[in-house]
Amino acid sequence: MAVPIAEALAGLNADRGASPAGKMIFVGLNYQDHQAETPLAAPTEPAIFAKLPNAVIGDRDPIVIPAGRESRVDYEGELAVIVGRRASGLTVENALEHVYGYTILNDVTDRGIQFDHEQLILGKGIDTFCPLGPVVALAEEIPDPGDLQLTTRVNGEVRQQASTALLIFSVPELLAFITRFVSLELGDIVSTGTPAGCGAFADPPTYLQPGDEVSVAIEGIGELRNPVVAAAA
Repeated sequence: MAVPIAEALAGLNADRGASPAGKMIFVGLNYQDHQAETPLAAPTEPAIFAKLPNAVIGDRDPIVIPAGRESRVDYEGELAVIVGRRASGLTVENALEHVYGYTILNDVTDRGIQFDHEQLILGKGIDTFCPLGPVVALAEEIPDPGDLQLTTRVNGEVRQQASTALLIFSVPELLAFITRFVSLELGDIVSTGTPAGCGAFADPPTYLQPGDEVSVAIEGIGELRNPVVAAAA
């Protein structure tokens, strides 16, 4: 049975006295269709970065567009993996044994900060820029994380629609690669990348605006919904 995201993370992190979100490790350019819509070459190994815990919000919580500057805020629907026990030096063969479950994540990004200022973590780490949830589907409920349908909508319009079969690096491959360098702890989150259809790569680009609603649905897990609002001046 799926577990509410807050309950799952609080329980997993209780023993170590951590905040509800532990390490959050992300992967860039990890869908074949997303790579094809960019001018970038296909990666030969996962491109890893981190997201900041202050960005985490829940289902129905607002994504807040910062005030005081032109903003190019984008959505990125993703499948996220919740680590169930300490993991170091994993192999592709045993990696899924360390997974507690799977949830939905929106890797919201300010493209102006990311591209113009070359500040990846800052552009992705703004407060409210990591909607997460609403539940965790336990690992036994998702026997194959490489065969799930993901759909992102803005105001009901489909913007992203793809299968995790299009992942360049699978969930086991990602976990094995990351744990060559960084130990994962229970409650840590590994987000697996986003498919084609981000607003930045539309013609013309279609960024989020106050009044929008973004939803990300993943087969077997559920749907994550968040309104978009403007910050107070």
